[in-house]
Amino acid sequence: MVVDLQKANFWKRVAAWLFDGILLCVLAVGCGTLLAEVLHYDTHAENLQAAYDKYEAQYGVVFEMTAEEYAAMSEEAQKNYDAAYGALLTDQMAVTAYNKVMNQSLMIITFSILAAILVLEFAVPLWIGNGQTLGKKIFALGLIRTDSVRVNSMQLFARAVLGKFTVETMIPVYIMIMVFFGNMGIAGTMALMAIGVIQLILLIVTRNNSQIHDLVAGTVVVDIASQTIFRDTDELIAYTKRIHAERAAQQPY
Repeated sequence: MVVDLQKANFWKRVAAWLFDGILLCVLAVGCGTLLAEVLHYDTHAENLQAAYDKYEAQYGVVFEMTAEEYAAMSEEAQKNYDAAYGALLTDQMAVTAYNKVMNQSLMIITFSILAAILVLEFAVPLWIGNGQTLGKKIFALGLIRTDSVRVNSMQLFARAVLGKFTVETMIPVYIMIMVFFGNMGIAGTMALMAIGVIQLILLIVTRNNSQIHDLVAGTVVVDIASQTIFRDTDELIAYTKRIHAERAAQQPY
């Protein structure tokens, strides 16, 4: 390579990541709150809770319990619990409220995180330039292609949506939701651990200390102050030809 990559300091990357992560959480929560208000999420959640309270009081049970707690109950208590749960399932208003809460929860989580990532990881770097988020700007870091050419909008979009949103955020989030609701047990926990281990391995063994989002987009985080950045491929080619010509001229015949 004609121009060496001035890879970013690890601790600066961590600091920028933490700063951007805090902003991402704040923006995602704000978007989620707005969506919940528009969709009347609280009303559906209150209706569902009212149905739970009704049948818990009527049958003298508590619906929220683990499989181990259910197994430890007496046969009579299990039959009473099953009757309460059966009554809940036949209550059309409760079922409707449950479906709305579940569907809207997934919608709110998905779109609020997507909106936050698109703003902070796509729109802001396009506005600031050199692929800089606010965190990268503060800590003098930048984002370029692996050949030292300025990153373009398609790469920023792929990095944000395919890498950070889809693979690194929503897959773990959906796995955690399924684990929480009992649809995945140890397999879900193992999958989450595997994603974390893969990210760590990539950070250690890849030449540019890249994570999944950088591998997807073909980008690398660099020290913006010392890195030579070319506007486009043509400028890189012209520079490469000039350097080769200068080196050839210096060679003895």
